[in-house]
Amino acid sequence: MIRVLLVDDQTLVRAGFRALLEGVPDIEVVGEAGNGGTAVALARQLRPDVVLMDIRMPDVDGVTATRLITGDAQLSGVRVLVLTTFAEEDDVFAALRSGASGFLVKDTDPDELVQAVRVVARGDALLSPSVTRAVIRRSVQSGQPAVRRRPEPPELALLTAREREVVQLVAAGLSNDDIAVRLVVSPLTAKTHVARAMAKVGARDRAQLVVFAYQNGLVTPDGYDAGSASR
Repeated sequence: MIRVLLVDDQTLVRAGFRALLEGVPDIEVVGEAGNGGTAVALARQLRPDVVLMDIRMPDVDGVTATRLITGDAQLSGVRVLVLTTFAEEDDVFAALRSGASGFLVKDTDPDELVQAVRVVARGDALLSPSVTRAVIRRSVQSGQPAVRRRPEPPELALLTAREREVVQLVAAGLSNDDIAVRLVVSPLTAKTHVARAMAKVGARDRAQLVVFAYQNGLVTPDGYDAGSASR
């Protein structure tokens, strides 16, 4: 059973998500919060598998709450799935940098929401390449410090040439199976490369690996697609 904590400052929105998720046999809604502070407290109390997190909330916002949850060693098994609108793209990137495992737009189809909860619960990242590209491009255009190119970190030097290529492909939105096909290796080998790269750069999951790739110049907003990873 996947345990979900709903976080949104609008009661009707939470009620809608609860009604949807409670009708799914393998998902249980264990709590609700109207702001980030309450979300952090309930995450520590209830230990949900997934926190469905709104970004714009009073008192403590979703980005701050995400950082507090993912930064708590006792909550290492809790994953955060951010809910957003395209008007909040800069905040979405900040949430990913804070440890969110992915994001969804609020008007996503019900079936996609349910699948997203399952994907994040099993430890995978939920990143739509097209939406991620839009988030990064807007952040660059607005000149946000959070996404400016920084000096090369020592972790980057730890990656082999093949691991750098794999990180680029992950950032392009490819799955392990897709990477295996692209590199002509087995899916297990692709998975091993991804795991080793994550360990070397200290990425919690694939979402943070994507952020690392962008921030350190392995991918760029204009080249953020599956084809660019091999160019």
